Amino acid sequence: MTSCALDAFLSQRPASIVAELTAVRGSSPRSEGTFMVIAADAVLGTIGGGALEYLVIDRARQVLRDGIPDALMDIPLGPEIGQCCGGRVEVSLRPVGRDRSLVERLIAAEAARPEVLIFGAGHVGRALARSLQALPLKVQVIDTRAEELRGLPPGIEGVQLAMPEAAVRAAPEGSSYVIVTHDHALDFLIAAEALKRTDAPYVGMVGSASKRARFKSWYLSEAEGTEAALERLILPLGGRAFPDGLGDKRPEVIAALATAELLVEIGGRAVSALRARPVSTQSGAVVGD
Repeated sequence: MTSCALDAFLSQRPASIVAELTAVRGSSPRSEGTFMVIAADAVLGTIGGGALEYLVIDRARQVLRDGIPDALMDIPLGPEIGQCCGGRVEVSLRPVGRDRSLVERLIAAEAARPEVLIFGAGHVGRALARSLQALPLKVQVIDTRAEELRGLPPGIEGVQLAMPEAAVRAAPEGSSYVIVTHDHALDFLIAAEALKRTDAPYVGMVGSASKRARFKSWYLSEAEGTEAALERLILPLGGRAFPDGLGDKRPEVIAALATAELLVEIGGRAVSALRARPVSTQSGAVVGD
């Protein structure tokens, strides 16, 4: 769910109910703070699907029909409703009305999304942009060629730069970098710059074992890189999960492998950051989808 989608939904259906997971105990399909919006004829978002969601939708529509100001459901996720998660959730139901806080929550969540910079708008770059489009990430595709940036998926920003490596230096903290340009020399310059960013969860480059060997030789001798930094470079894309490759070099397959690696590395960095924080009584709520 995006802030734009929610805004459009509420504009068309102001008489809607927000169903939010306000407490989660044990195993649950979604986290505390997740919400969906329910109207008489449509729903937006999900709190986990299955029997849980059917029960909540039915109750929310009853709340709408009866004009109940708000309601609270306490639902065991077990045999009683035909699920086997084993946990228990509380779901609050309240009319949305003119309240803009839901949209504002999503806008804030979108602003905090991790950034992914894709260098190269060729076949692999465009396939990766399509693969990442629906994920909770901010994605830029950067290329020296304006014509290659045309036709990117909606929501994906295209940026033309004569010196793409400059985008690495300007990127927000915690950005990830995927290097798939049409020029090996340019790939090397961008990768060398990206490996200086110790805050990057992911630095990946398309290529083969021989390309890695060539990059290593250049990086250690001419770029004054280190072996430790080089260890952070994933080359080829998908090399963490499948060091020997899959034998399938279609752009969509490479993009799928890179997408999986990105999510693992970005998610792992986020989990490590959470574990390093002091214990707090504040809930780290997840909003929308």
